Amino acid sequence: MLSDRSRLRFLRYMIMAALSVVAVTTKVTSSALPPLKSHPLPSTLAQWETVSEVGDYFSAIEESPLGYLLWSEFPVTVYLDQSEQDEKWREAVETAVQEWNRYLPLQVSDDRAVANIIITRSRPPLNTTRNPETGIMELSRARSARTRYEFALKPTNEGQKLIHRMKIEISPDQSQRHTLATARHEIGHAVGIWGHSPNPEDALYFSQVRNASPISDRDINTLKRIYQQPTRLGHPIN
Repeated sequence: MLSDRSRLRFLRYMIMAALSVVAVTTKVTSSALPPLKSHPLPSTLAQWETVSEVGDYFSAIEESPLGYLLWSEFPVTVYLDQSEQDEKWREAVETAVQEWNRYLPLQVSDDRAVANIIITRSRPPLNTTRNPETGIMELSRARSARTRYEFALKPTNEGQKLIHRMKIEISPDQSQRHTLATARHEIGHAVGIWGHSPNPEDALYFSQVRNASPISDRDINTLKRIYQQPTRLGHPIN
């Protein structure tokens, strides 16, 4: 766990590096950070009946310095790269978005500036890395994809609140079938599953396999437990 001083340094760093669409003018102090609080479950997860016999892999999920990376406003908007070079790439990613939409409300948007999740058609670096100053972990799947997150402040009628955004890079050098599997996996990270499953029958299995699994009951059991946890994200700051 990070100390209060480290959390404050991390938050200030991320505010300065936040997306340009968010104007941050408030001087943030440690006392301004909202307490850890849970949000109401989205209706799709509230209706999900946990399949107890298959369990979950919640113990493998990492918290960010501001708590679990869950969304509190729905639908979560997803921007897809507008490149026309590869329609099959986009079709595969859109299919993955719709698969996750069954469990968490997602909506494809053409407005990159305000999207919650940005998915680009690009080749990521090779390795998973942790920024030594901020502590941010970037989850990479070989050279096929990478998912990262950023924090920012969002103006509201009541002031400002802490938010996050996800950026996903998915390589164009894959078949349509493998692009679908990769997008399914990375979107799983983006909706909140910041970790990997040890079970190859889960979409969030830590390694690539020849025949990738669809979203499993264990994946959704894990996702529901995440959304029952407290976080500082989505709450107003003082």
